[in-house]
Amino acid sequence: MAEDVQYSWRFKTVNKKITFMTLILIPMLLFSFMFSSTRNIAAATDLGLNVGAAILIDADTGKILYEQNAEEIVGIASVSKTITEYILLDEIAAGNMTWNDTYDMTPNTYVLSQNRMLSNVPLREDGTYEMWELYEAMAIYSANAATVAIAETIAGDEAAFLKRMNEKLDSLNIQDYKIVNATGLNNKDLNGAHPAGGATDENMMSAKSVAILAYNLLKDHPEVLETASIVEKTFREGTSDAIVMKNWNLMLPGEAYAYEGVDGLKTGTTEMAGHSFVGTAERDGKRLIAVVLNAKEKDGQLLPQTRFVPTKQLFDFGFTALQERNVLKKGETFNDATSIEVINGKQDTVNVATAEGISLVTTEDAVYDSVITLNTDHLEAPVKKGTVVGQVVLQHTDGTEYGYLDGRELTVDLVTTEDVERSGWLALFFEGVGSFYKEIWAGLQELVAKIV
Repeated sequence: MAEDVQYSWRFKTVNKKITFMTLILIPMLLFSFMFSSTRNIAAATDLGLNVGAAILIDADTGKILYEQNAEEIVGIASVSKTITEYILLDEIAAGNMTWNDTYDMTPNTYVLSQNRMLSNVPLREDGTYEMWELYEAMAIYSANAATVAIAETIAGDEAAFLKRMNEKLDSLNIQDYKIVNATGLNNKDLNGAHPAGGATDENMMSAKSVAILAYNLLKDHPEVLETASIVEKTFREGTSDAIVMKNWNLMLPGEAYAYEGVDGLKTGTTEMAGHSFVGTAERDGKRLIAVVLNAKEKDGQLLPQTRFVPTKQLFDFGFTALQERNVLKKGETFNDATSIEVINGKQDTVNVATAEGISLVTTEDAVYDSVITLNTDHLEAPVKKGTVVGQVVLQHTDGTEYGYLDGRELTVDLVTTEDVERSGWLALFFEGVGSFYKEIWAGLQELVAKIV
């Protein structure tokens, strides 16, 4: 018969006696904490970012480290181009396309490319372009006509490409979105050539959905950062069409808002969406992804730094205020589930412990309980070391915790810690004989008790 066993485990602090010196030091420490940005950030549950929505995640695990209005659907502008990048890189990886595949200009894309009020590299009406140069124009300079050209190459036209975009988002279990074009522009900027939606519609997603998109893009195609990290490059260098493409990501090395470790990923700006940015940075082997959407100055202005200041706040929080904590050790044992009964074994029980540990990037105030579920109350010999007998689920009970992008549970297997051999046939024979006579004797005792 199986049973569920629950055991609570928490971090504990040690109380110390208050001394005269402590009474003197306490006000000094409090004063110090008031002016310690790292400690203030660590205790914060609201960074007060002046944005429509934001989220910070651990790029390795998908753990959410901070969020602000992360479920709200807002405009994402050219952050949309990460979807186009994703699909193109999928096609290249699958062998369906190569970087040397060519694109011949279509009328609508040509007209769009000549609009220098938008981010564009001017394309020739009779020009032929290879995928790698269109991709670089899109990833570095956020070139809109180049993005449409890629969409047309992959799907035939932009309307058909929208189906591919929707399919890609659906495959990532992203639900809260609206996609009306490949670029993220407002439809009014597409001169009536928009493939879906109304004349003033534009692409919209939640910050959490953008984080899911970026998280999977970096997992599947980390090479995207090789291009996203390019600060400046000349399009069609050495020709009369040459144009310098400056990356709009001003957090890259040498730029005005340079931040150590930043190497991507994509900016976006429209009047409706405000300034948006999905940025990523790596330090000491830890990579973070920050999403900032609809960032504006307090007076409503759209200024270049608007998206980078809150992104810096998020990165500072992730790299300096959060810490990786070993909240459950490998080989952890629990008082209410230290062993499992073994039937027909050379020993009557076998010890059990956690198969793996759990480490989390989290705040200092987060508290977790370990909840144990046993699959069985006994095992039949022989028993192999590492046999799964249950699970340990780590449940958040106090402090700041946002969970994971995919909503997963923090769980590890509870396993046996040693082999247990089956008893020999002679031992089992005498054990069986003993049990037989024991049952007879018990029956006689019961009969006598009834007679008396």
